[in-house]
Amino acid sequence: MTNSIKQFFEKYIKKDTESPDKVSEHALQIATAALLIEMMRADSEIREEEKRTISASMRTKFGLSDEEAEALTGLAEAKIWESTGYHEFTSMINKGFTRKQKIKVIEHLWEVAFADSILDKHEEYMVRKIAGLIYVSHKDFIDAKLRVKTQIRGS
Repeated sequence: MTNSIKQFFEKYIKKDTESPDKVSEHALQIATAALLIEMMRADSEIREEEKRTISASMRTKFGLSDEEAEALTGLAEAKIWESTGYHEFTSMINKGFTRKQKIKVIEHLWEVAFADSILDKHEEYMVRKIAGLIYVSHKDFIDAKLRVKTQIRGS
């Protein structure tokens, strides 16, 4: 994970000193948002539709403040072409999310992938990779993809 994102976690994520092994809900939201931003970076073009989808998810679905959403988006955009690892984020998700919540993360990733109406092979690969890292079954991975596609067609 890049230093900037680590600094973001230190600034906005307060560790629970009473239960240090427990991952806070806010930390899980930030980890998920970071994966969404990484999803936007998966193909060679960052489109405005993807940015809007991520921003809406961070604010409404995750309950982040405008400042937090802006800060995390700014960090990710500043580091857009640097390679990052997903372990820090996926390990938090594995510790703190239920199976249903993990499937929801996969749905959010699909939303970003489909936001620009172009599913790039790198985007699909990334969703598949994250699904594997957070132990979402292939069936749930495919079902999430189909749900999001159906939802997009209905909009």
